[in-house]
Amino acid sequence: MDTQHIAIRPYRDSDWPRLCAIHDAARQNELALAGLPGAFLPLEIAAPREGLFGYALRVAELDGQTAGFAAFTAGELAWLYVDPALSRRGVGRALVEHALGEMGWPVSIEVLAGNTPALALYERCGFRRVETVSGRMPGNEDFAVTVHVLKLT
Repeated sequence: MDTQHIAIRPYRDSDWPRLCAIHDAARQNELALAGLPGAFLPLEIAAPREGLFGYALRVAELDGQTAGFAAFTAGELAWLYVDPALSRRGVGRALVEHALGEMGWPVSIEVLAGNTPALALYERCGFRRVETVSGRMPGNEDFAVTVHVLKLT
């Protein structure tokens, strides 16, 4: 049986190019699922607009290769992206579980309507949908979005 090792560690400045590549590929997939492909902004633009570095930022390595990242506060898991080429290998779940170990309670997350893979991941981790809301996309307010709000209490 082939086993892979996932390690979670704090972000380092040298991670930036790889995080940009991961985010940009995964975000395009996420927005396509939500029917919003035109809303894409590369991480170089999205990070400062949405305050990425104001969050605790953790990086996942799969067998030594940077595979994903998560950003969170005490009560919100705000960013979670996994390299689409490395998906379905436990990286997302490892990031969620690690973040939960550092966060307070309750925890909330918003998932774009249509992003069924993310919904499934969070529900497997114990999150439950509590409401669906519509508004403007943070960081790209030209776009209207509908999100599912999930909570873990």
